[in-house]
Amino acid sequence: MTCNFPGRHSLFWKLACLLVAFCLLMIWLSWSWGRYMEEQNQYLSDKARNTLRRYAAEAEQAWQQGQQAGVDRWLKNMRQQESGWVGVIDGDLQSLSSHPLSDEEVQQLTFLRRIDWPIHRKGLPWLRLPFPGDPYAGSLVIELPQRYMPGRYTVFWRVITNGVIPGLFTLLLCVGLYRLLVVPLNHLREQANAWRADQLNVRLSSRTTNRADELGELGRAFDHMSERLQSTVALQQQLLRDLSHELRTPLSRLRVASESEQGLEPLRERIGREVDGMQRLVEDTLQLAWLDTGRTRLPDEAIQIQALWEMLMENACYESGWPEAQLRCLVDASCWVRGHLNTLAQALENILRNAIRHSPAGGIVHLGGRRDGRYWHLWLEDQGGGVAQDDLERIFRPFTRLDGSRRGNGGFGLGLSIARNAVLRQGGTIWAENTGKGLRMNMRLLADDAVESTHLLQIPPLYP
Repeated sequence: MTCNFPGRHSLFWKLACLLVAFCLLMIWLSWSWGRYMEEQNQYLSDKARNTLRRYAAEAEQAWQQGQQAGVDRWLKNMRQQESGWVGVIDGDLQSLSSHPLSDEEVQQLTFLRRIDWPIHRKGLPWLRLPFPGDPYAGSLVIELPQRYMPGRYTVFWRVITNGVIPGLFTLLLCVGLYRLLVVPLNHLREQANAWRADQLNVRLSSRTTNRADELGELGRAFDHMSERLQSTVALQQQLLRDLSHELRTPLSRLRVASESEQGLEPLRERIGREVDGMQRLVEDTLQLAWLDTGRTRLPDEAIQIQALWEMLMENACYESGWPEAQLRCLVDASCWVRGHLNTLAQALENILRNAIRHSPAGGIVHLGGRRDGRYWHLWLEDQGGGVAQDDLERIFRPFTRLDGSRRGNGGFGLGLSIARNAVLRQGGTIWAENTGKGLRMNMRLLADDAVESTHLLQIPPLYP
């Protein structure tokens, strides 16, 4: 079992980038926000540090100005501001005030912490702040005030960090996935619901069909399928209307004949002629509907145009009474094309019958061609006077019969429609143009280079 690697515009890469970006964002958030919360919960705030440093500067100033007496006065003022223990010591851990340290206070001095150390929630720590001007002259020792203890909102910030913020980013991820996947799928669902309501003209927005990923391909396939459904339904409805219209005339003639006083033999002949005409009409209509609805390309083979023309010319001469000299083939034996034999023969036969029907009695119909790259450009010319320029495309529509622009009569206007659909199903193209003397029907068919020019084509029976 082979596994195809996703293309550059695959939806896989969009989903992968979105999920990788989400994971990296969550990792960065966990690291950066975690550090920030650690500083907020374990370290003193800037406000607390500035206040404590100001206390240390005031203690240094009191010592420099009044020695012990100055320190005593300053400590008296501090006890009015702070309820915790406050002292001023020298480098040997001796009090710089007039009051010596007790044994308990001396023991507490062995656990002093610096202002930039983390603070743990195990009682109120004692902090040592050296004098900012001369650190060796002395230090301020203070029991950290309760209001400056970090981590007062630990539970709140844990809820924010571990619940609210990840939830918000997950919501953003869901919004991205919704816009990436669910929105275009909703558009496809709306189009499918429109089909169910027989609204085949509904199309997807360009935001969906212009995407370069799998959903864009699916959207374009939906639009193409919608167009095909709409055209097929319209064709079937048009064929049904045209068929019912065309059947009215022979049915009316049959009613008139059945109500007439003519003999049995003329009545039988009239009924047979009308029934044959209706049968041909139904068969041609069904053939056109089959060619239009069958979208898969027909199996192809190597076909020699010269041999195919000789067989079709024999049948055409027998049906029309034309001599072979009026049906000329200017294509040599080197013209080989790829196509489905029966379908191509039917297309060329319809074009040939149309040319004979609209040509004068002594007119010439000839088949020509030339190599054009990977294709053979073939054309069939008649001398029927051509058609109006505006009708060159209209003659390929079903049940189209031009009034007065071409000689000849008969037929139901389905031959050229069947021919075009047959050529299109083989990957070719067909179009009409005026030559000044008549009409030229052009066909471009894929050439077959693998067959040698000396190889003879064995034509199987047509229309098995």
